[in-house]
Amino acid sequence: MEISFIITVATIIFFASIVHGGIGFGFGMISTPLIALFTDIQTAITLIIIPTMLANIVSIVSEGNFFEAIKKFWFIILLMVIGSAIGTILLIFTNSDYFKLLLAFIIFVYLLQSTFNIRFSFVSKNPKLSTYVLGIVGGTMSGLTNIVAPLMIMYTMELNYSKKDTIQLSNLCFLFTKIGQLTIFLYFGTFTIQIFEVSMISVIAVAVGLFFGIKIKRKIDTKFYTKILKILLFIIASILVLTTI
Repeated sequence: MEISFIITVATIIFFASIVHGGIGFGFGMISTPLIALFTDIQTAITLIIIPTMLANIVSIVSEGNFFEAIKKFWFIILLMVIGSAIGTILLIFTNSDYFKLLLAFIIFVYLLQSTFNIRFSFVSKNPKLSTYVLGIVGGTMSGLTNIVAPLMIMYTMELNYSKKDTIQLSNLCFLFTKIGQLTIFLYFGTFTIQIFEVSMISVIAVAVGLFFGIKIKRKIDTKFYTKILKILLFIIASILVLTTI
């Protein structure tokens, strides 16, 4: 890989880590579409798999009560891992550029839901079925695009999860699905030495970015920070659509 591309990836990951440290989630939602602007979506996902795991671990530890969270959410996590495995295998054997459109669509859904505070009473009326949908469908979307935020937010909002539970659930699901995804990539030989080397460089960017993100979290107005993030996501998703079509 060219040095310029490695620097670009590290810079994107650094920025995504700042966002993640500031609001407790968002690493994949920022880094995946940005890196996908410069490469195919499978490469984008493999490049950030290890950095994503580090970002998730830091967020989980910072929230505390790891084992309690595992005990509470183990079934959803298991379903997500299964769904992610399905999505990852589809990604490996197809790796279509049209998955970038799916990625953009998921971002637009997230922006629509969060901006207009759309509620989905189906979740609260059918919590068991909703858990299966979140796990299998959300996991498959995560495997294909590295993003599951819209479904996760709808699910946790309707079931009145606390902010802490939402952050823990989101990060635990991503951590375990990334472990499963990495295993599948290794099995099929798509996680190469080159990608591993870039990932190791990116880990430094993650550590520094999370440090500054947590600092920012204590100082900046969260609403203003989130508004800027939404504008950025809208621009990224729009560029993904235009460059794919």
